[in-house]
Amino acid sequence: MSLVNKKGVVIRNIPRSTTDVIKSFARAGVATTHEAFHRQGLLDARIRPIQKSVSIAGNAVTVLVTPGDNWMFHVAVEQCQPGDVLVVAATSPCTDGFFGDLLATSLLAHGVRALIADVGVRDTQTLRDMGFSVWSRAVCAQGTVKETLGSVNVPVICGGVLVVPGDMIVADDDGVVAVPHALAAEVLKKAQARAENEETKRQRLAQGELGLDIYGMREKLREKGLCYYDNPGDIEP
Repeated sequence: MSLVNKKGVVIRNIPRSTTDVIKSFARAGVATTHEAFHRQGLLDARIRPIQKSVSIAGNAVTVLVTPGDNWMFHVAVEQCQPGDVLVVAATSPCTDGFFGDLLATSLLAHGVRALIADVGVRDTQTLRDMGFSVWSRAVCAQGTVKETLGSVNVPVICGGVLVVPGDMIVADDDGVVAVPHALAAEVLKKAQARAENEETKRQRLAQGELGLDIYGMREKLREKGLCYYDNPGDIEP
């Protein structure tokens, strides 16, 4: 039986990565992780941070909500542990303000690192003042009710990407990327190798070397027909 977007379910036990792995992904950031994961797992670019200069990573606790109803946020808090990231998707598109400072206070008390919301949020200035990080599809003052069941810790489609409970979530100013839990160690190793390679190139570029030479571009450009002329008059009609 598929649990994707299934309603009326709470799963208590999910896989989680270690604190060291979480910290390493946060240092790697979204762009490097996305490249290391073969350019997969990037959530819709419209899910944007309400803050700047914050890079986080953590284990996904997923929440499925009904449009205009934030009841399951409260159910989810009980299932959260330090190092988790709440990942929220609705059963159909909705940009109401599902989340604000009171829920953030509750999540902070349970060690939750951030919220990734394919819905709207509100109280954004207070959230920034609190230091609670949020990536959301919208900011909207419209409130919600608590009437209809959703689910916690079932697979959800968030920002066009399948997110399974326990997946590694990485988020920064560039957006959000999700990496399956089973592949986290492999992707992290590739991300770290990529970061080291980029640092070497950064140092060479800072010393004045050209990307044309570092990346070996000249021959391919020549094959494509790129020509250099000392003066405009040298170009044949």
